[in-house]
Amino acid sequence: MSLLPVEDAKEQILAGVKLSSSETIELDHAAGRVLASDLTAKRNQPPFDASSMDGYAVKALDVGDAPCSLQLIGEAAAGQAFDGEISQGQCTRIFTGAPLPKGADAVVMQENTERDGNSVSILQSVSVGNFVRPIGLDFKDGEKVLTTGTKLNTGSIGLCASMNCATVDVRKKPTVAILATGDELVEPGQVTRPDQIVSSNSVSLAAAVRAFGGEPIQLGIAPDNLDKITAAISGAAQADILLTIGGASVGDHDLIGPAFTQLGIELDFWKIAMRPGKPLIFARQGDQRVIGLPGNPVSALVCARIFLKPLIQKMLGLSHQDEISYGTLAGDLRENDQRQEYMRACFEVDENGKKTLQPFNKQDSSMQMTFARSDVLIIRPPFAAALKKGDRVPYLAIDY
Repeated sequence: MSLLPVEDAKEQILAGVKLSSSETIELDHAAGRVLASDLTAKRNQPPFDASSMDGYAVKALDVGDAPCSLQLIGEAAAGQAFDGEISQGQCTRIFTGAPLPKGADAVVMQENTERDGNSVSILQSVSVGNFVRPIGLDFKDGEKVLTTGTKLNTGSIGLCASMNCATVDVRKKPTVAILATGDELVEPGQVTRPDQIVSSNSVSLAAAVRAFGGEPIQLGIAPDNLDKITAAISGAAQADILLTIGGASVGDHDLIGPAFTQLGIELDFWKIAMRPGKPLIFARQGDQRVIGLPGNPVSALVCARIFLKPLIQKMLGLSHQDEISYGTLAGDLRENDQRQEYMRACFEVDENGKKTLQPFNKQDSSMQMTFARSDVLIIRPPFAAALKKGDRVPYLAIDY
């Protein structure tokens, strides 16, 4: 069986993916969520001409020949507008954020004034609009402010609040069921036998799912028993995505493939031309996407970055880009074989103060410590030629 190229595998996984449905949530819980509908302003911001400085509201025409003296007739503060109108030769005390009084068209900052009782000396002339934030400066009533597919961050959350939106319509988080398999696995914190290991993939993949915008559902650990694995897969049919971990190869204890066969789930593909992550399985169960990840921890996490992240993002309506960057190698690299390789590497600063990429010497797919210490995955295309120190290489940031 020939190995499927990485981009072809990704194309099959993303083909025909449906958008998640929407839900309405409180704005206070909307950070990181994706808008399911456009947000249009229903008010102006600011809702009035506002002062951007502490000083005095004036008619610009009155102070064109400054220095001059004006009569003080009142005060305007934020939330406390001056209930009156400025006539020729008059001014009001005004503070930042206060509405500009009727009749005024400029603000003189207080450092350019002198006050004596109800008489204010204006020491410098100003033009119309000086230190005035006009109505609708930020956004105007009826303006489309945020569009469908926007991922809400700190700035956009504040923008929603200023529009007086207490709730927003967002895409539901895709649910991702996670099933670990293997007699050798125990949950973190449990006592292990000499022939057992702690199941780390489930918790690390759950963290990745959250970082990608999904909602993980832990199904626990299924032993190497076909009936129990089949039952666990059947019980996760309502999840948008099912991740199985381990059992994806061809050994006597690799039962994910047989479980799919027993359930009538046809494989779209099995085995891809990548390192790490070759024994990856992809199938569909109705609208559900099923990804059988390799059991080696680094293989599972690299596959999550390459395939799971764009899958979740497409369900959320986000335009996924691989965000490939380029860096400078800190040392030589050998030529590559027929599989696309994703090499763990970290940033270093060389003797000239230049940031470089240093791959780890050992790239074994079981070594989680190097993954945890890595900043990026250097991409080595199939049959890539050997590279020298100082050459440029593409990489993906490890951002999950």
